[in-house]
Amino acid sequence: MKRKVVNIDQEKCNGCGLCVPNCAEGAIQIIDGKARLLGDLFCDGLGACLGHCPLDAISIEEREAEPYDERKVMENIVEQGPAVIKAHIKHMKDHNEMQYYRQAIEYLKENNIDIDLEEIDGEEKKMNSNSGGGCPGSRAMNFSAEQKAKEESGSRDSHLTHWPIQLHLISPAAPHYKNADLLLAADCVAFSMGDFHKDYLKDKKLTIACPKLDDGQEMYVEKLASLIDDAKINTLTVMIMQVPCCSGLLRVAKAATEKAERKVPIKAVVVGIQGEILKEEWV
Repeated sequence: MKRKVVNIDQEKCNGCGLCVPNCAEGAIQIIDGKARLLGDLFCDGLGACLGHCPLDAISIEEREAEPYDERKVMENIVEQGPAVIKAHIKHMKDHNEMQYYRQAIEYLKENNIDIDLEEIDGEEKKMNSNSGGGCPGSRAMNFSAEQKAKEESGSRDSHLTHWPIQLHLISPAAPHYKNADLLLAADCVAFSMGDFHKDYLKDKKLTIACPKLDDGQEMYVEKLASLIDDAKINTLTVMIMQVPCCSGLLRVAKAATEKAERKVPIKAVVVGIQGEILKEEWV
């Protein structure tokens, strides 16, 4: 079957091992000094390990692979102790993989493995009852009006100066990108930030993308590289949400700068799910 699995660039990998504890399935191990995937059937393709490699050696690719096997995963991690088992089960629940979550629970019951899941269940109860779990990027949350409301009057002008803006649709040859300061924003950023236009879009040209849901992201690398080399953009600001899957957009931008002949400064801005700026730095 064709599905998404982890790919580890063996030339980039230096065997540091930082990815190993961040794989909730235990699918990655250090073998012969390199991080290696033990087998396709251990990888759920959700990318929990992404963002933990300092050399950007880990990516998600879609290819022919064995189906993910939750029971094999449980067999692989039970010997590693209760903490690892709980982390794995929480990972399944956080990503709304309820089929695999139930399979993991069934495996524990069948093998008389006593694991206290009260911490996971207690955390679930704090979420909106309609959420059914979900990773921080997809689980339902409610921000009270009292918490978020501010006094405002009048209308605000839009600072969007061009169209289209979706990265699949834009043309690097469009004149408005020439010598521009480019803002590459994850789809959810503008909806999270009340002052996105005023504080970040003003005086910049925009393109948007979703590193979790968009297909054909290799084309994103090509287009961004063209914007750097052909449109000769001045700077690139990448705005992403704090959820783990969103870090893929920054990796796409870095891959484009490595491919491009010109060099441009990149600023990374991480936005909290309630619109607060968590981090802003040149990378």
